Amino acid sequence: MPSVRVIGGGRAGGSVHGALVAAGWTSGGVLGRHDDLSAAAHGVDLLVLATPDGSLAEVAASVVPVASTVVAHLSGATGLDVLADHPSRASVHPLVSLPDPETGAQRLQGAWFALAGRSPAGQSPAGQSSALDLVRRLVDDLGGRAVTVADDDRATYHAAAVVASNHLVALLGQVERLAASVGVPLEAFLDLAAGSLDNVRAVGPAAALTGPAARGDEATIAAHLAALPPDERATYEALVVEARRLAGQRAP
Repeated sequence: MPSVRVIGGGRAGGSVHGALVAAGWTSGGVLGRHDDLSAAAHGVDLLVLATPDGSLAEVAASVVPVASTVVAHLSGATGLDVLADHPSRASVHPLVSLPDPETGAQRLQGAWFALAGRSPAGQSPAGQSSALDLVRRLVDDLGGRAVTVADDDRATYHAAAVVASNHLVALLGQVERLAASVGVPLEAFLDLAAGSLDNVRAVGPAAALTGPAARGDEATIAAHLAALPPDERATYEALVVEARRLAGQRAP
């Protein structure tokens, strides 16, 4: 099995390290950003940089390149240029929320990953034909599914990930505020939200859409806006626009 070392033992780094070790990879250990990182790429097939996006270039530059070692980062929005000093480089972005290393290691099993990789012509790191092959091996060993995303598309891809995760959570924060204002707990709406996600999975967003915007019920939308506190209306109005767009409805 391949060997892996991780720089950055936080939620993401700890999750990836734990998942790969559980899958049979050999551990080269976990280093902190303030350790001596110069030899971090020696003696392993894959070195994972699990540090904040803003520090990736600095951390990568502190590691002495090793031709046979693939150096990869976990950023969704960052391309491969931050790893330019390393001949074999890759990115592996897990499309899953990693709240802590233990839970994250479990969630990485069967997860989606966005991959990119680049190796010098003729290079065969870790017995593979390219850096991309090694990170594909990583995904296969975790029972996951992979998509490749070019550097020029990373920002758009990551924006979609933020909408799917962070913005959805923020929207449920609005649900919680509105529900609390009428004495209803958030939990009462979570099954409704989960059912909507199940419907999207089954039939796609357009067919899963229900509600007043989908059926052109402008009177109900107007009643909602009249009832909402002023600081809650902009979010509702913006999403009505998007619901009309999805449903093919024209604004009145």
